[in-house]
Amino acid sequence: MKRSNAPFTGASLTQRARGSFGSSSETSPDLPDTPSQRWRSIAALICVIVVAMTSGRADAAPFVPESDSQVLERLPFAPSDPVLGRLRALNNQLTHKPDNLPLALVVAQGYLEVGRVTGDPRYAGYAQAALAPWWDFEQAPQEVLVLRATVRQRMHQFDVALADLATVLKTNPRNAQARLIRATVLQVQGVYDEAREQCRALQDLTEELVWAACLACVNGATGKLRDSYQQLRLAHERYPRTQASVQTWVLTSLAEMAARAGMAPDAEAHFRAALALNPADYYVLGAYADFLLDSDRSPEVLSLLRDQTRADPLLLRYALALQAQHSKELPAQVEQLRDRFEASRLRGDSVHLREEARFTLHLLNAPQAALTLAQKNWQVQKEPADVRVLLEAALAADDAAAIDAVTEWLRNSRLEDVQLQRIIAPRG
Repeated sequence: MKRSNAPFTGASLTQRARGSFGSSSETSPDLPDTPSQRWRSIAALICVIVVAMTSGRADAAPFVPESDSQVLERLPFAPSDPVLGRLRALNNQLTHKPDNLPLALVVAQGYLEVGRVTGDPRYAGYAQAALAPWWDFEQAPQEVLVLRATVRQRMHQFDVALADLATVLKTNPRNAQARLIRATVLQVQGVYDEAREQCRALQDLTEELVWAACLACVNGATGKLRDSYQQLRLAHERYPRTQASVQTWVLTSLAEMAARAGMAPDAEAHFRAALALNPADYYVLGAYADFLLDSDRSPEVLSLLRDQTRADPLLLRYALALQAQHSKELPAQVEQLRDRFEASRLRGDSVHLREEARFTLHLLNAPQAALTLAQKNWQVQKEPADVRVLLEAALAADDAAAIDAVTEWLRNSRLEDVQLQRIIAPRG
């Protein structure tokens, strides 16, 4: 699960940053940049529709079942579900008019929002399919380039996502959505100076709370954690009526900063406020579950996630809570996770490498294999959770070179995190 989770809405052109949990992982605030008022209204409607589909899943790549009787997926809604019907109707329209750009943008935005809320990276494949007529064009319309960058961000194809955003910004330096996504991707990659520059460029392009949150997230990861937390908290208090998606993003960022600073009561309050706004947001659920696990509150994780395990990162946290409770249910959940990660590899999907490394380390007790996965993930993203699983795996594998590499990165980045300090403290 990546931290690229700045909010995305159907009215915007794009969550993490900080995505794919994934990571990192992988969402950006609703910034005005849609093609027309008519389609802006439809996009807003799609936002309402897709947020309701918080437990849906879909395949982005073809899969051949072993037999005609094999159950591929048990959907959480009936075929007659009105939510599914509205989405199907729009997609059917696009099938008959695949070159209808405004409609393609709305459909792609809808699938991306479903993917953001559910944490299922496969919806990015559906968004890509909606944009197929323009997908391979180097000079595609700006709206397509921003959405294509968002899809590529979700798939952890960060370099090509940045290239698309650079093309947009070269033509239109005032495209706030492109700037925000670029800041998000750069922060996930650990390129903090450039990310900070993009956040500052937003000051003349969007509302204060958005650019303040952008800056606070970068500065909070580079040696100014408590100051950044206080500045963002004050900014949030100044804008209590900002749209819910931005509020959720800001509250989650505040919660994570407070948790890293060891301010548990503040973190708890922010997480609860974020969940009150969006109880089914998988990123918020996952971040809060991690906070509860670190606080030795595994029974609360079980209650929180019992009905939310369709998303792989949430099933992982549910299993970790079962492990802490020595539950007899654990072996079945471990096997389910094993199957899901194997299915991801068969699809060529590496979005949840961080989660797989964590699964391999803590639930399979295979530190060397976990370290290999964590190092592969580290080549792509460098958020606090990525640092942690890499450090834990390196320590468990007793790999001195890997441990030294992580500790050097921590010194250079000046990342502050009480959990990282606790883990590394025994080494002096």
